Amino acid sequence: MIKVNVEVNTKSWHRKIKNPNKYFIKRLKKISKIIPFFRRKTCIFSILLTNSFKIKKLNKKFRNKDKPTDVLSFPFFSSKNLKNFKSKKIYIGDIATSYEIINKRAKKKNFSIEFDKAWIHGLLHLIGYDHVRNKDYDKMNRLEKKILNLII
Repeated sequence: MIKVNVEVNTKSWHRKIKNPNKYFIKRLKKISKIIPFFRRKTCIFSILLTNSFKIKKLNKKFRNKDKPTDVLSFPFFSSKNLKNFKSKKIYIGDIATSYEIINKRAKKKNFSIEFDKAWIHGLLHLIGYDHVRNKDYDKMNRLEKKILNLII
């Protein structure tokens, strides 16, 4: 099972996603069924729906990159420690997403699809996936697509 704490600090988000908590509950229920890690535990994460200015500050502070980005992930555990964690209830970390960047990408597509791509990518980082090597990128990308196809 997956639970989320949603924090909206930019009003623009409400133009596209009227009820963020309801939005996530529906999608997370489906994701729990296809990723084995989520079936064994109650996983909790937080997501900050913010703007480009604030995400740029986070990116500079934590990654030393002075530019905005679509999504940032802050895992609470290393992937090795997460897999060995025995408790049935676990806080897996935080995600931040930028409204402006997602909205810009959505000009050619649907906003919800672009938003789903971003936070799903962030969620996979929280549970230990990365894309440093091509092999890892391919694995993560396939899982992202599988999840998107399930929730759309």
